[in-house]
Amino acid sequence: MKFAISVFSAPHDPSSRRALLFAQAVLDGGHQIVRLFFYQDGVYNAASTVVTPQDEQDLPRQWHDFVTHNALDGVVCIAAGLRRGVINDQEATRYQRQAGNLMPGWELSGLGQLHDAVQAADRVVCFGGP
Repeated sequence: MKFAISVFSAPHDPSSRRALLFAQAVLDGGHQIVRLFFYQDGVYNAASTVVTPQDEQDLPRQWHDFVTHNALDGVVCIAAGLRRGVINDQEATRYQRQAGNLMPGWELSGLGQLHDAVQAADRVVCFGGP
C-alpha cells in the first residue's frame, strides 16, 4: 500500500512523534511512503535550528535520519516555511537573510506536492493541526 503522510504539528507536539512512529511502521510493514509533507508548524521538524532539551526526544534529528536513511521524499511547504523562518540557502539569499536553516534531505516546495502525493497514494494520513 502507498501512503502519503502529512505532519502539521511542531516537534514538541506529541503528534509529531506519533507521525514518525507511524511512518516507521509503514516501512516496517513493507508498504511505501509516496511523500512526507510538512505543513503549518510541522515545518519546524525540518529546521536545523531547533534545540531540543537533553531529556526530550530530538524529533527534527530523528525525522532527518529517517528521511535520509530511507531516501524518502520529504517536502516542507515553502509558504509555511517562509512564514516561520524555515528556509534553505537559496531562499535565504533571495530574501536577504544571513543563512538557511533547512536540514539536508528536505525540499522546499508548494502545496501542489501534497496534491500530487494524494493522487499517487492509496491512503493519506495527517497528524496534528487545528
